[in-house]
Amino acid sequence: MCEMLGISAKRRIRANDILREFYSHADRHPHGWGLATFNDAGAPDIEKEAVKATESEYLKKRLAEPIEESVLLAHIRLATVGHLEYRNSHPFAAADNCGRIWTLEHNGTIFNGAELNRYMGLQFGSTDSERILLHLVDIVNERQIRHGRALDWKERFAALDDLVGELAGGNKLNLLVYDGEILYAHTNFRGSLHVRVDDDALVFSTNPLSGAGWEPLPLTRLVAAKDGRIVREGDAHDKEYIYNPNDYRFLYMDFATL
Repeated sequence: MCEMLGISAKRRIRANDILREFYSHADRHPHGWGLATFNDAGAPDIEKEAVKATESEYLKKRLAEPIEESVLLAHIRLATVGHLEYRNSHPFAAADNCGRIWTLEHNGTIFNGAELNRYMGLQFGSTDSERILLHLVDIVNERQIRHGRALDWKERFAALDDLVGELAGGNKLNLLVYDGEILYAHTNFRGSLHVRVDDDALVFSTNPLSGAGWEPLPLTRLVAAKDGRIVREGDAHDKEYIYNPNDYRFLYMDFATL
């Protein structure tokens, strides 16, 4: 699978140490790394490579310079769907019809997702994760057409909440998504996404990192964060993913060609 890291803070914080610790896990997730930072308008600057994070000279130099952000996303990949290429490294970004840019990273696998197949010919890469993003943007666009305007943040929350309820059944769906204003987090696999309150910041991580206070993220419900605090939680959809090795049988055949 993969590991994800997300930060939502009230002010810019120095993130170098936590990023170094996070990327040090790349020995178990060697198939690529990514980092998304955001300008004042919420637009992403995405840096990524399809190489092991601990072997990246670029990332080493990047982490040697101060990284001070109020929102960021980071990812290390263990591939299950999609070949080892730059275009398959997370995070992914796409704009809706009102110009809002959505940035998504995923830790999981879609085993039952026929509704995503239509994006195979439209996506830049070949991951199920990118297809989730394209489906989300389509849902947002459909609702914006219906309303005749851009969605407010509560309506955007509802759109993503509906998407996770739609896709979670039978799939491992751990997501961090940023829409330029709100950072969303979701897990339906027990013990695979954690959160820590750190002064005026929230830190989300697949596995607890250094420091006390890590708690499992609420299971099977969407959480929204802004300026270092939780601003909304959705209702639990109760579609918990339970690991089943048979789910991966055909994926291993694809992985052998990576």
